[in-house]
Amino acid sequence: MDWITLLVVPAIKSLVLIILLLLGFAYLTYYERKVLARFHARYGPNRAGPLGLLQPIADALKAIFKEEIIPGHVDKPIYLLAPVLALIPALVAYAVIPIGPSITLFGQQINLFIADVNIGFLYILAVASVGTYGVILAGWSSNNKYATLGSLRTSAQMISYELALGTMLAAIVLTTSLATGTGSLSLVELVQTPRPLWLWAWLWLGFPIVFICMLAETNRSPFDFPETENELVAGFQTEYGGIKFALFFMAEYIHMIVASGVMVTVFFGGYRGPFVDELPLLGVLYFVLKVILVLFLFLWVRASVPRARYDQLMAFNWKFLLELSLVYLAITAVIVAFV
Repeated sequence: MDWITLLVVPAIKSLVLIILLLLGFAYLTYYERKVLARFHARYGPNRAGPLGLLQPIADALKAIFKEEIIPGHVDKPIYLLAPVLALIPALVAYAVIPIGPSITLFGQQINLFIADVNIGFLYILAVASVGTYGVILAGWSSNNKYATLGSLRTSAQMISYELALGTMLAAIVLTTSLATGTGSLSLVELVQTPRPLWLWAWLWLGFPIVFICMLAETNRSPFDFPETENELVAGFQTEYGGIKFALFFMAEYIHMIVASGVMVTVFFGGYRGPFVDELPLLGVLYFVLKVILVLFLFLWVRASVPRARYDQLMAFNWKFLLELSLVYLAITAVIVAFV
C-alpha cells in the first residue's frame, strides 16, 4: 500500500493533470475566439462541429500535419529543444496548486494537488523562469535578428516584472503569517487558512498589481512585445512553424491557466465556497469557474487595451509598478506588526 501511495497515485494524478491542462489549452483558444468575437461584434468559430466546438481539434490536426520546414542557418539541436523547454515548465508549474479538497476514492484518500511544499510560491517563480530559457534559446538558435530581439525582450521583461511580482508575493506571505502565525509559502496552506474580511479587502487591493505582472510574465497583450508582428515579424518564433510553433502557442496558453490558478488561490480563496465541506467535488467546480472568470480578464484586456511601445513597458514597471508594490509591502508589514 505504501508504494501505491508514494508512486502510483502521484503518477496517475500527474497524468490526469497534464491531460486536463492540454484539454484546457485547446478550449481556451476556443474561449478566447468566442470572447473576442463578442467584443468585435462577429461570430467567431461556428463551422467545425456544433457551435464550433470541434475547432480546437481541427487546429491541432492542422498543426500536426503541417509541413515542417527547418531553415538551414539555425542551430538545429537547440532549435528543436527550445519549444519543449518552453512547454514542460508550464505543465509542471501546476503541481503545487490545489484544485480541490481531499476526497476519498476506492477507500484511498486523494489530495487534489500533486505536492504540498512549503516553498510553493518560490517553486512557481523558479519553474516559470526556466520556461523563459525556452524562448531565449529559440531566438538565439534561430540566427535571425528579429528572433534574437524578441528573445532579449522576453528576458528583460521577465526580470523586470518578476521584481514587482516577487515583492507582492512577499506581502501576501506576510498576510498568511498574520492569519496562521507562520510565514509558509505553501499554496495549500494559503487556501486552508481563514482570514477576516478586512484582510481579504486589503489583499484585493493588491490584485491589480499582481494581475498586471502576470500579463507581462505570460507575454499577453498589451505586453506581447517578444512577438510583435508590426516590429519583429513574429519575434522569437519567426523561424518556427507547424507543431513546433504550436508548442510555443501551447506554452503561452498553459502559462495563462497557471497564472489564473495562482491568482484564484491567492486572492479568491481557491476552491473554497459554499457547501464544499459537505460535497468536496463542489470545490473543483468552484475552482474551475473562478479560473474561467480570471481568464476572461486576460481576454478582456486583449480586446480593450492597445499595445504600447517597449520603452513604455519598461518605464511603467521601473518607475511606477515596482514602487507601488514596495509601498504595498511596507504598509502590509506595518499592518502585520501592529495588528
